Amino acid sequence: MSTLQAKVAPALNSDRRILGILTPTGAAMLLVVAAAFVALFFRWFLVQNRHSSKSLEDWGHAYIIPLICLYLIRMREKDLAVLKPAPFWPGLVPMLLGIMSYFYCMVAVKNHMLQGFSLVLTVYGAALLLLGPAIARLLFVPIGYLAFGITISEAIMNNITFRLQLVASQMSEVTLGMLAPLFGFSVQAEGNSIELITASGKSHPLTIAEACAGLRMLIAFLALGVAVALVACREWWQRIALVLLAVPVALLMNAVRVTVLGLLTLVNPDLAAGEAHTLIGTLLLIPALGLYMGVVWILNRIVRSGAGGGA
Repeated sequence: MSTLQAKVAPALNSDRRILGILTPTGAAMLLVVAAAFVALFFRWFLVQNRHSSKSLEDWGHAYIIPLICLYLIRMREKDLAVLKPAPFWPGLVPMLLGIMSYFYCMVAVKNHMLQGFSLVLTVYGAALLLLGPAIARLLFVPIGYLAFGITISEAIMNNITFRLQLVASQMSEVTLGMLAPLFGFSVQAEGNSIELITASGKSHPLTIAEACAGLRMLIAFLALGVAVALVACREWWQRIALVLLAVPVALLMNAVRVTVLGLLTLVNPDLAAGEAHTLIGTLLLIPALGLYMGVVWILNRIVRSGAGGGA
């Protein structure tokens, strides 16, 4: 019996897959490919890290996007385990197209966002080439999710930011106006500027800067909403509902963010800038996640109630 177990054990180990995709030998090959990939796109990772580290409240979520991507793959492990990886040479087309697009966007266009999309295309092309179309189909959503970790181009930001500044200013004016009688101040708003005036007549100006405009926060909430939708929901309509909910939630949380900053200026104007500003933006992800999970609970209850009623 011991001799039989000694013969069977290596066979079992050879069939064991990591994340339902790779054998230990395949994982070793993947490390080599990953090293070449990082070397090829090293400059992009360096620039993205600079964007994220300098603006944690805006683009800090980029650091956790790859982890969520791995978790999404882990969720499909059973489905992936029944498929056999096989090279698919047409996958060279999207992979080479992604690489060529990357160098073109780096040399000619010089656009970080387009370089990032080229990187994602290269990743999917490599998966299609090395693993085959059956596995690549299951990896399409997890790999596509990487796009949420790409900093948006300043050209797009500048076209949308001012409108979002006005929306943030108007929503914050309403919320601050509701709180004004409780804290003893009045509110005056003009454009993207809000002025808080205390009972003693002291003015505390608050400008809705680009960091509070909401577009950057919207991207973070979209990434959060899509992740929750993919992890916690089974029905396609539930996922669409959660993704659509990201927009109003982002606007609501942004209004809360500006309102909190406005109240902090009454205590100490320095609290509404610097590290405190960053901390507030990060902490607001917690109630946003709670709101999302509450909606998930309601949607799941609707599904169960509907199933029960139909029975």
